[in-house]
Amino acid sequence: MVALARQILLLVCVIVSALGAQTTLTFEDVASSAELRFVLDNYSSEQKHLIETMAGGVAVFDYDADSLPDIFFTNGAPMPTLAKSSKEDSNRLFRNEGNWRFRDVTDEAGVGGAGYSMGAAAADFDNDGDVDLFVAGVFRNELYLNQGDGEFREVTASSGIKSDRWSVAAGWFDYDRDGLLDLFVVNYSEWSVEEDRFCGDRSKNLRVYCHPKYFTPIASQLYRNLGGGRFEDVSASAGIAGHRGRGMSVAFADYDADGLVDAFVTNDNLPNFLFRNRGDGSFSETALLSGVALLDHGKPVASMGADFRDYDNDGRPDLHVTALAGETFPLFRNDGDGFFSDATFSSGIAKAVVQKAGWCNGFVDFDNDGDKDIFTANSHVNDEVEVTENYRYKQANSLLVNDAGRFTDVSEAAGLAAASTHRGCGFGDFDGDGLIDIVVSNLNAPAELWRNTTSSQNHWVAFKIVGEASNRDGFGARVRVGDQWNEVTSAVGYASSSHGPVHFGLGSNESIAEVEILWPSGQRQLLTDVAVDQVVTVREPTAGQ
Repeated sequence: MVALARQILLLVCVIVSALGAQTTLTFEDVASSAELRFVLDNYSSEQKHLIETMAGGVAVFDYDADSLPDIFFTNGAPMPTLAKSSKEDSNRLFRNEGNWRFRDVTDEAGVGGAGYSMGAAAADFDNDGDVDLFVAGVFRNELYLNQGDGEFREVTASSGIKSDRWSVAAGWFDYDRDGLLDLFVVNYSEWSVEEDRFCGDRSKNLRVYCHPKYFTPIASQLYRNLGGGRFEDVSASAGIAGHRGRGMSVAFADYDADGLVDAFVTNDNLPNFLFRNRGDGSFSETALLSGVALLDHGKPVASMGADFRDYDNDGRPDLHVTALAGETFPLFRNDGDGFFSDATFSSGIAKAVVQKAGWCNGFVDFDNDGDKDIFTANSHVNDEVEVTENYRYKQANSLLVNDAGRFTDVSEAAGLAAASTHRGCGFGDFDGDGLIDIVVSNLNAPAELWRNTTSSQNHWVAFKIVGEASNRDGFGARVRVGDQWNEVTSAVGYASSSHGPVHFGLGSNESIAEVEILWPSGQRQLLTDVAVDQVVTVREPTAGQ
């Protein structure tokens, strides 16, 4: 009997060793102790202007090139002027001082802004090595040029970028592969601050935010980077202007593996757009034919945030989208040959989030096990929803752990149970420990800074991609480590931006035999015998190397 027991124990140990120890994800909100003190003021009103629900973009980027990611928040402004009237209205930039301390550098950096701001998009659009910033807003967009000395210069007027629409979000990508990053601006609808439609129940004196169906869709805009700080609106010639939607976010990836970066746009209660890059300066809208315009039930949902990455390690970028409570958060699996399938239910996501309303989201490997997990920032859009429906207005964020393409909700166990009015989000390794942390904005409540405190023996690697023949940021490049692929982009989530090294979890692997980089210029680069647990700077080979 003793010998049999020993054999059973040995067998159990072998099985446990083969499976690997399961990591429990944990997070701690350290915003207060880190002095990251910011409250987003959406200037909520009795008129229930719809713009009040959509504020809150976040950008994570290293503005001062000290290898520590900094944090930028957008902020609202009083109505009806839609102009910032005090310092409290300012958009805010917080410098990462290290050791989980942040300092408000908004004034010295010159990025406080002037209008009712919504989205943020970070990228080095002039290829000088300093990360610049675009801020989308309600009839006021702002382009900031990073001067490399801790200060930004607002260059919107001279750039040729317009401020004639209600812009919610934006993203940078090099659609024409000329080495200059172009700007895609996501617009929502026709609107004016004078609009005063009553929605709700007058007999009960209950006024709510109106359904999106009352707002006339408009087209987004594509600005081609001409160099020298100038941009040209090519929306019409590129085929973007002909597609009207209620745009919320944009994400980029080469979904059909033709070497050209495509653009996916989420639409609020309208079919989504997938703009396929033709390579001749124009796009064709293929969302319906590709299977990402709608879920399998054939109805549009309140699509909000988006991320465009390979979650199942098959080499093809997939799409994840947030939506309202009861609509689930769509997951479109890339099946190849230009087609996607609806994996929302089969992946376990639908069951995990059916009661949640999501805004910002991202595919991130939080436990470094080699599978990209999903984070969503949650809150209902209707602040009176608890009066009329069986949903909560303030909601906890969601963390869905990826196990070979199946997702499990571990939010409560991870310490993310605090309910609030979450909106934008950003991802970055704020302390350089190899674990990705999270920042989230909240309407009329303090921002959250979630430190990843997970205890794990898993290894990791991150790549800082520097283009030479391609754009400086390397946007549009694809990086492979083993069977994992990741996209180089800063367009992540709802009206937000995460600019930084491309991160890979490696599990128990203590070395990397080969890394492959497919550059937008068409070059293929191989790295061998790469050490783990470090950030590696990779420069694109110049001609002849």
